[in-house]
Amino acid sequence: MVIRVYIASSSGSMAIKKKQQDVLGFLEANKIGFEEKDIAANEENRKWMRENVPENNRPATGYPLPPQIFNESQYRGDYDAFFEARENNAVYAFLGLTAPPGSKWS
Repeated sequence: MVIRVYIASSSGSMAIKKKQQDVLGFLEANKIGFEEKDIAANEENRKWMRENVPENNRPATGYPLPPQIFNESQYRGDYDAFFEARENNAVYAFLGLTAPPGSKWS
């Protein structure tokens, strides 16, 4: 299973950049393998992300903003859902992964 994080490398929003770095930094620090999918540099990535975020997780207007997190093609959530899972020590469950033995994250 591959965690895919959809990001925008050339986002003008500092808030989006910070959220993206927060997710990617956490995954790297905890040695959770992932693929970074850039929606700014690759139209196919942008199209795929927009089509695969479930309707009930999309904003009322416009498109879903990065970062968006998937396990393979299964939608796992946006930054707010990730942050909540991290606060509750439930990141592995959020990602659809099994926590390694001895991990403080479930």
